[in-house]
Amino acid sequence: MSTGAFEIIRLGDVDYLRAWDLQKELLEKRINGETGDTLVACSHPAVITLGRQSQRESDPLVWSNPDVPVVEIERGGKATYHGPGQVVIYPIVYLSPNKDSQVKGGVVGLIRQMEEAMIRYLADVHGLSATRVEGATGVWIDGTRKIASIGIAVRKWVSYHGLAFNVSTGKRVWEGFNPCGFSSDVMTDLQIETGKVIDQNEVQEALLKYLGRELTQST
Repeated sequence: MSTGAFEIIRLGDVDYLRAWDLQKELLEKRINGETGDTLVACSHPAVITLGRQSQRESDPLVWSNPDVPVVEIERGGKATYHGPGQVVIYPIVYLSPNKDSQVKGGVVGLIRQMEEAMIRYLADVHGLSATRVEGATGVWIDGTRKIASIGIAVRKWVSYHGLAFNVSTGKRVWEGFNPCGFSSDVMTDLQIETGKVIDQNEVQEALLKYLGRELTQST
């Protein structure tokens, strides 16, 4: 299915490693011109991923749950959690500065546009004051509580990995490590912020809409 200028793949709840393999397959196809820009939407069973910065700095990871795997991946950033109650979207998009790229501004432009899409969604649909925080990629409520994380990798001008938006993760899943290098108590979710039970599929579809619109309006 397509939304605007993007193909949409909805995986539902899928093992992280399977989704990672699919991203790499789509990445190669996009590099070779065999497919267009794609947004992959899904959720994952519980997993912690370690970005390149965590691996370089050998950040200590205190994690006592042997049922939650820890995976080293090639995206930017530090450690984060994926799990139930979270919408994950992976943009497999061409970022060349040439005119044939529909997403402008390179990887920094992509990140800012992803942030903007979530900020606008939170304001328009839920009346929440969401912002960026300087030096802290992602989206924050009132500049103090982090509701969404972003980590991107790029190969041959094509992006993969992406955003994780917390719908109903709760607070406990973040305990035991420093998500994105921050204290776990900064993490929040949409259910906490609104005090309402919100359908995760509705959030996913709204974010796909806002993200597709924001990316194609980039200059």
